[in-house]
Amino acid sequence: MVIAVDGPAASGKGTLARRLSAHYGLPYLDTGLLYRMVARAMLEAGHDLRDVAAAGDVVSRFDEGAFAEEALRGREIGEAASVVAAMPAVRSGLVERQRRFAAQAGGAVLDGRDIGTVICPDAPAKLFVTATPEVRAARRQKELAGRGESATFDGILADIRRRDARDSGRSDAPLKAAEDAVILDTSALTIEEALAAAIAIVERRRATAQSLLTER
Repeated sequence: MVIAVDGPAASGKGTLARRLSAHYGLPYLDTGLLYRMVARAMLEAGHDLRDVAAAGDVVSRFDEGAFAEEALRGREIGEAASVVAAMPAVRSGLVERQRRFAAQAGGAVLDGRDIGTVICPDAPAKLFVTATPEVRAARRQKELAGRGESATFDGILADIRRRDARDSGRSDAPLKAAEDAVILDTSALTIEEALAAAIAIVERRRATAQSLLTER
């Protein structure tokens, strides 16, 4: 069973995907970390983040184990990842890595921006997790404060709106809900409520898939 979880930054998709992974005992991949790794490698090598040739070279040879996860978190690297993720060469270079992860025996949970539309279009369970920009900004501010990073609400909100526009407007694999994805708005939900809603969505999709197999 593959569970595809998509959505914009700070929507809660990562938290839900990790919880779903634990609930169903499936391996989990935060695909956004791959783009953050590329961005981090670009920055450490002194490349301009908009250098398409350099980005393509980094993608072809970067080591997924080269960076500790903590080095991939934070507001700056998130913004940098959004820039490199808009490059078709970067996205195409990472597609197979993600698909191999999803093809594991028993299934997997993946979260990102294009899991249900590009990476795993045949996934039986697809969720598009969202929340209002204001709620997402408040969540991100709290997250950053927990890591000792200082940022204003207005600045974070501006970043989120900018990333939304970039992710939704890119020509290659834009951020959007798959036609068969279920929209889950977490704006007014606690983590526990959002998880319960997500599990209910997955269970309905599992039941539908099983019914179709039985009819065949």
